[in-house]
Amino acid sequence: MQESRLFKIVYYLLEKGQATAHELAEKFEVSDRTIYRDIDALSAAGIPVYTETGRTGGVRLLGSFVLDRTVLSEAEKHEILAALQSIGGTVGVQDRDTLNKLSALFDVSTESWLEVDFSRWGGEGSDNEKFERLKAAVIHRRSVRITYANANGSISSRVVHPLKLSYKSRAWYLKAFCVEK
Repeated sequence: MQESRLFKIVYYLLEKGQATAHELAEKFEVSDRTIYRDIDALSAAGIPVYTETGRTGGVRLLGSFVLDRTVLSEAEKHEILAALQSIGGTVGVQDRDTLNKLSALFDVSTESWLEVDFSRWGGEGSDNEKFERLKAAVIHRRSVRITYANANGSISSRVVHPLKLSYKSRAWYLKAFCVEK
């Protein structure tokens, strides 16, 4: 998520003062070039970020820059935190750093109002494991082997390249490219 990374870059620079593009790339697990594109995007959005070359150079924010929390209304702050909570519920994020930092910045409580459990009632959690495995395959563009049942009830084993997981009308759907068909 680029927007999340952009916020994290700004927060990191506010906290550390400066960082090299390579340091940021390693921290956020992207390429140096992606960091330079992110810096351009931040600059285009009006964030006073700049780079300085040389041995003591790096990426910095203008010294007078302060992330102003009054720009957002109370409703917008709650909407942002609710969105992060719901994303956290579906992606299984154990690290709540971003949510906690925004909560402190907005001066808003982050009571957990959402819990997502993909397993069926009475199940042992295998649905959650399947969801996590398919989610990882979509994100990391890995193929998976599935058991497929067609409209006639014929069952076969297939290798697919997952593209997207969708939830609609109380059922999960996997949009994927089948290697065989």
